[in-house]
Amino acid sequence: MQPIKVSTAQFENKSGDKGYNLSVIEKLAAQAAAEGSQVIAFHECSITGYTFARKLSREELLAISEPIPDGESIQRLIAISRKYDIVILAGLFEKDEADQIFKAYVCVGKDGLIAKYRKLHPFINPNILPGNAYCLFELFGWKCGILICYDNNIIENVRATKLLGADIIFMPHVTMCTPSSRPGAGFVDPKLWENRDQDPTSLRLEFDGMKGRDWLIKWLPARAYDNAIYAIFSNPIGMDDDQLKNGCSMIIDPFGDILAECRSFDDSFVTSTLYPSKLADAGGSRYIKARRPDLYKDIIGEPHQSEQKVAWLKG
Repeated sequence: MQPIKVSTAQFENKSGDKGYNLSVIEKLAAQAAAEGSQVIAFHECSITGYTFARKLSREELLAISEPIPDGESIQRLIAISRKYDIVILAGLFEKDEADQIFKAYVCVGKDGLIAKYRKLHPFINPNILPGNAYCLFELFGWKCGILICYDNNIIENVRATKLLGADIIFMPHVTMCTPSSRPGAGFVDPKLWENRDQDPTSLRLEFDGMKGRDWLIKWLPARAYDNAIYAIFSNPIGMDDDQLKNGCSMIIDPFGDILAECRSFDDSFVTSTLYPSKLADAGGSRYIKARRPDLYKDIIGEPHQSEQKVAWLKG
């Protein structure tokens, strides 16, 4: 297995405007490819936009959803990948043959669809069904997985994806800067975004505080560290519908160290080279080998009533 050069991006998407969003995806993919990147990852629902979907009826949601891989957006994504010779990961709403709706994330290459994943824990709209399978695929000799946003907060999902063989987990999000029961959480005033050129400091303090990055750093590096994986985190910057998002797209290595992070308010990406030697050297690889599943397999697998409460959806 050889080192692989991976990019993670962030941009301000436009709700429901697939043409515009794909044009930004193409721009950033072209730039990353020109710099030698082999793979670029974008945020959750980067093709369609995300937060506006909480207001949509089932019919409206179906209208923006597409079949995979035959939908127009996926075919456009494949064409971009072929044009610039770079693997692209991006998200959208999917509809199947029975008009069931899912939150999907795809990986495409110049020869077509490589992988498709459906979010296990969707909540933005009650008409979206949960996926029921993990995802494992190969890129340039590396085994990879995908977990979308809230899926990563359920720690068992990350461990399960690792145990299936993933050494890289792509973690597309639309997160942070929303209300929660945790101290310091809340929305960030959109006026700060409008005034970002004149007063970047006030915006950065909000983005980097407990509403944003400080919360993320409490848990995200631990997912990489505990499981000896590379975590490729992607998140939008700017307005997503009426909510402001703070970016912080980053690449974290198996030691839990941040290798690269987007720190601009602009549409941008960062790139890192991933080295296979770190996978074995990191402590997480030893912890996995030292497991005693005989002690806790029945505890972890005990049936329970699953629920999730998302306060800001009711606001």
